[in-house]
Amino acid sequence: MTALNTSEALWITAPEMVDFAPGAVMTGPNTLRVQTLYSGISRGTEQLVFKGNVPQGEHDTMRAPFQEGVFSFPVKYGYSAVGRIETGVRQGETVFALFPHQRRFALESAALIPVPADVPAARAVLAANMETALNITWDAAIGIGDRVVVVGGGVVGALVAYLAARVAGTSVTLVDINPARQKLATAFGCAFALPQGALSDADVVIHTSATAAGLATAIQAAGVEAVVIEASWYGNQSVPAPLGGRFHQRRLKLVSSQVGRIPAVRAARWTYQRRLSQALSLLADPVLDDLISGETSFDNLATEYAGILRNPHTLCHRVRYD
Repeated sequence: MTALNTSEALWITAPEMVDFAPGAVMTGPNTLRVQTLYSGISRGTEQLVFKGNVPQGEHDTMRAPFQEGVFSFPVKYGYSAVGRIETGVRQGETVFALFPHQRRFALESAALIPVPADVPAARAVLAANMETALNITWDAAIGIGDRVVVVGGGVVGALVAYLAARVAGTSVTLVDINPARQKLATAFGCAFALPQGALSDADVVIHTSATAAGLATAIQAAGVEAVVIEASWYGNQSVPAPLGGRFHQRRLKLVSSQVGRIPAVRAARWTYQRRLSQALSLLADPVLDDLISGETSFDNLATEYAGILRNPHTLCHRVRYD
């Protein structure tokens, strides 16, 4: 591909500094130009990038699919854009792409995933998070009737709890230090507990809080021979894990889940495109709008970005392109 022109984009220019600058708009034989309608800020991951906390050894593996620049800055980062195709045979179609915050962009047709008719464009910004939650749920192998505990009530944790609660017969508890997450848990069909009130005999435990305290809570919640799925990304942090006591005595398993790979039991049949399309189809439920914690015009994003990431109440913050 070669650069056709540029479009205004948000760039992280140094640790905890952002500004608008041109982002490339590419062209090629199968490239279609897209006008962005919305993008979503994924607070956990984008905050690590914003602070410069991506480990040096993971700069290549943690690249977003259509990132520009490098994690040592400047970098154009993000992976949750919804737009309308402006050119070609698919003109007028609403699509999702794993693209950063930019007014217009262009990708090959295969990278532009159709948004289902029953999913509003404004809600489709949750697709990347739902894809991660779907992958975590596969890794967790949740079964009929399981007692499931999800530690961490951010967007990904809440979506995992939402999916788990729809497996027949499951009882799902969302655990978070913020009592306000109880309303979200109830809306998603789950029980809620503060860390000190979590179960201690769960069949499956999923940890998404990216804190050492959350991991300790997850291990405490697991029953004998249970699996604890570690879905957090800690960046360059070194995190203590309590592997004595209950972890050892109960013969627990601690398993990493990361969205960059499709679980082996599905990899022969599932492509990344199929997984992302499935994630989009799972967004038809209006209750998922509860995960949108705020909205900002793209014109104001450079000014407000730091505050959005620092606000502990941020779930998915939506960017509107007027």
